[in-house]
Amino acid sequence: MAKIKVTQIRSVIGRPEGQRLTLRSLGIRRMHHTVEVEATPQVMGMIAKVRHLVRIEEQ
Repeated sequence: MAKIKVTQIRSVIGRPEGQRLTLRSLGIRRMHHTVEVEATPQVMGMIAKVRHLVRIEEQ
């Protein structure tokens, strides 16, 4: 599987609780925090849910 870097670029203030929890489940804790995750279908679905809040970089 490919690795993906996910970086939070927008704040979760005022966002629905589901989007906040999705970022936390990806391992992102704060603004400009980057995590490296496997590109599984489950992770890609979570990224699609919060794509307006994050930046994606393929490895």
